[in-house]
Amino acid sequence: MNPKEKDNSTPRFISGRNPVREQLEREDSRAEKLFLQKGATGKLMGLQKLAHDVGVPVQFVPTGKLNTLVPGVNHQGAVLVISSIEYHDVDDMLAAIAPTMDEVIRKKPIVVVLDHIQDPYNLGAIIRSCVAAGAEGVIIPDRGAAPITAASIKTSAGTVSEIPIARVGNLSQLIDQLKERGYWIVGAEGSGETSMLEMDWDRPLGIVIGSEEKGMGRVVRGACDYLVHIPMRGKAESLNASVAAGILLFQASLGRPE
Repeated sequence: MNPKEKDNSTPRFISGRNPVREQLEREDSRAEKLFLQKGATGKLMGLQKLAHDVGVPVQFVPTGKLNTLVPGVNHQGAVLVISSIEYHDVDDMLAAIAPTMDEVIRKKPIVVVLDHIQDPYNLGAIIRSCVAAGAEGVIIPDRGAAPITAASIKTSAGTVSEIPIARVGNLSQLIDQLKERGYWIVGAEGSGETSMLEMDWDRPLGIVIGSEEKGMGRVVRGACDYLVHIPMRGKAESLNASVAAGILLFQASLGRPE
């Protein structure tokens, strides 16, 4: 089952204290961000706590900002941004890709793990490369990373509807889960000891792409089975995250028998 596109151009908004509370209580994975009126008290602060409990970031903004988000609507000081796609449960996604370790070993799927990519345009470009290279799933953190936005969908050329995308709370636990299922974890690392040209790609893979500025986090890096670098002949010190992802994905895809 692929992500369900709700709106390919603009985010959706839910406004008003009770509708926002009800949406957060559902723990809907599409909830992206909660805007609260500056100087909020009482029930609005209760929404802040509820959002925190379910992992939704909160930003306090002037009333004018809320009025701009939902013109002519009585928002009561609260506006919740809803993603334009519905994310998958990671267990369901991995089971659909290959339900058993024997199936993982036989199919040799590629799953891409994005370690806190910040730019929604990079996210969209990476998803497009994932689809083009034949990857079977994308996993992103549910906090501290770019969600799927209208910008991501546009940059992906609509390919977000062609690949399952899941969000998780803990990437290191996810990597342990992938290993238990039979995947080898390959991290993109400029100083990695293994060249992508020497890497044995003919196996089930979880390919990890780090954030634009910091790369992979320390714990995630340490959990990788291989740290792979892209050989570069010129003087550039590094590549854009989406460019690096595309190169590694196609190397992995082409570096295995048909």
